[in-house]
Amino acid sequence: MSSPFVSPGPASAPVPRPASDGSPSGGDTARTVPAQAPSVEARSAPASHTASEASRPASEAARPAFDEVRYARPCVTELRLAAFARHRRARFRLGAVTLFTGASGSGKSSALRAYEALARLGGGARLGEVFADPVACVPQGALPDAQRRRGFRIGCTADGPGGPVRLDVAVQAEPELRIVGERLSAGGVVLLETALRDPGRRTVQAGWYTGGSTPVTRAPLPDDRLGTALLPLRVAGKTDGQRQVLAAAEQMVVALRSVFACDPQPDWMGVPVPTGSGRLLAGCDNLADVLWRTREECGRRHALLVAALSAGSAAPVVDLRAETLADGTVRALIDRADGSRTELARLGYGELRYVALALVLLTGPGVLDVDPAGEVPAAMQTLTLLADGLDRGLDPRQRGELLRLAVRMAERGHIRCVGTVGDGQWAARTEGVTVVDLGP
Repeated sequence: MSSPFVSPGPASAPVPRPASDGSPSGGDTARTVPAQAPSVEARSAPASHTASEASRPASEAARPAFDEVRYARPCVTELRLAAFARHRRARFRLGAVTLFTGASGSGKSSALRAYEALARLGGGARLGEVFADPVACVPQGALPDAQRRRGFRIGCTADGPGGPVRLDVAVQAEPELRIVGERLSAGGVVLLETALRDPGRRTVQAGWYTGGSTPVTRAPLPDDRLGTALLPLRVAGKTDGQRQVLAAAEQMVVALRSVFACDPQPDWMGVPVPTGSGRLLAGCDNLADVLWRTREECGRRHALLVAALSAGSAAPVVDLRAETLADGTVRALIDRADGSRTELARLGYGELRYVALALVLLTGPGVLDVDPAGEVPAAMQTLTLLADGLDRGLDPRQRGELLRLAVRMAERGHIRCVGTVGDGQWAARTEGVTVVDLGP
């Protein structure tokens, strides 16, 4: 039985059938080891450009050019939403700093949700933990097939020392949540391919490249975990082909795992908190605890944070620190140039978000609540900040300073940023920023 790798058309049109072998359809024309790869599907890319590409034709600016640069650290350079929420056959080129813009309901947030979902799956999370409401991810107007199955497709390209590696995943949302197809490919070769063969079993049939006397190894894998993340536990690495599979899987997993989805919650950021791990949470509500740690551990980066805060503040700032209260909790304070102190709780909504996002850009996985690949040296990893509503509550000066800070830190190669903004015109004028306009 073939897998419901849904590629929806208009609401009135029938859902196109998946490949007969149940494998993920679409993508690069590649030499498939388990079976012949399907042909390249038609794609439509939204407008995407950087400030330095403004003079290039829109079609050329939107086209990924992976052969132009070889990345020293694995990072995601393209996001594909073949069938996800409002998106159909969409490809988004991701630069070091990428901002999605467009009207409300154009799909900005869903693009970041798909990226975060891939990151969590790459980290080994189970499908049910990643998609709390999988039906909401099914494209609007997608009709069920004869077995009443509906689903969605997402994928990405991770570039790195080994060149571009593609991952495409098909997820069945109804009648039950499961991965029904996955494909990992690099260098024109499909290295891993899975397909749902028996709906009565909670497994998919997987085949991965070996390049030895037996060109393909086949085995069942669970249907609620990403097969790519499991390959290091299943592939011995004895042949050149197996080592190629492991290298590609490692590059993809390393690129996906170091992702920090940050949504600062100003209502909680000024509240005194107990000292803990010193690792910043996604809502930044333990900001004072993190400042207690980072101010002493890295004076240079703390000085940069203070400078960034001062640049985005109405009054000059000379320090940002945490102090211990009588009950053992810590609170954050701002020291101003005139000698006055301001509790963080007294700052405005936009000021608090600005402080939190600047802190994230100036720190790393050791301070953020992320789970990077521990077996890979930190110098070989790139942290990616996901920020939905990056400009929310910020005034023009704050958003401009924050974006310039993101570009400066990205130039060092240790951090990338993918966010959404309501209006991308101001961002497009900043050198080094890729703006993806999803239109009305």
